[in-house]
Amino acid sequence: MKVSELRKLDREQLVAKESELAQEHFNLKFQLHTGHLENSARIDSVRKSIARVKTILHETA
Repeated sequence: MKVSELRKLDREQLVAKESELAQEHFNLKFQLHTGHLENSARIDSVRKSIARVKTILHETA
């Protein structure tokens, strides 16, 4: 998700998005360790998206 799209969201939506991304990151790591992950690059993109959301949350605090 792009930063410009994230900045349009309010605080509650950002917290929900962070939670959603954290769950997806957990699932991807689980798939990686069980050998069922097809696109390992997705882990990095989700991790970076979480960082973007946390940065915007910190800026708005």
